[in-house]
Amino acid sequence: MSPTGQLTPTGLDIRRYLERKREEVDQYLQSVIPSAETMPTTLHESMRYSLFAGGKRVRPILAIAAAEAVGNAGKAVSPVASSLELIHTYSLIHDDLPAMDNDDFRRGKPTNHKVYGEAMAILAGDALLTMAFELCVRANA
Repeated sequence: MSPTGQLTPTGLDIRRYLERKREEVDQYLQSVIPSAETMPTTLHESMRYSLFAGGKRVRPILAIAAAEAVGNAGKAVSPVASSLELIHTYSLIHDDLPAMDNDDFRRGKPTNHKVYGEAMAILAGDALLTMAFELCVRANA
């Protein structure tokens, strides 16, 4: 169905597809990002704060759709696709820092550095970036 509720020529309801894929990406991210109770707790809480602040997950969904288009759909694409979201979130955290744009809000919530302090925000962003590379390596394992 189209955004107006009509069936498209391919029979694909894009809204339903995007929501389903967003949920799949979120489930995968929930499974790989350490819980807020895992030591060091403040770092993991800070990472999760920004990563799960709400977002459409457009980048990983586009990667998944591209893989599906060439016949490579499946769980193997999840790590690489999700790594794009980790890199994106890292860039947002760092972009919001006082030395950069000095933003107070992101997605309607206080920015990471406003909640956890500048040093922890830098560490959270760096950890997400590093974890993105780990996920890419994991995809080949």
